[in-house]
Amino acid sequence: MSANHQADPAQRARLRWRSRRGLLENDLILTRFLDAHEANLSDEEVDAYTRLLELTDNDLMGLLLGQKEPQGEIDLPQVHALLERMRAA
Repeated sequence: MSANHQADPAQRARLRWRSRRGLLENDLILTRFLDAHEANLSDEEVDAYTRLLELTDNDLMGLLLGQKEPQGEIDLPQVHALLERMRAA
């Protein structure tokens, strides 16, 4: 993801579009999170969020509900931090 997400309306719109999921529960959680926090997300948080969007719906749901923890490529401090923030929202 290129730097300065907040300054680029096109990047913000793409992020919101990519947040639409086939699993309604994921769609609701992600949309509500963005509605409340998108304007304050740092570029590092946007990168972590984008990594989460690359997961399957079921894997993402498990992470959002705290049933699973990040593994492999997404087992990064910024992903853990963002998930904690999303779970608390």
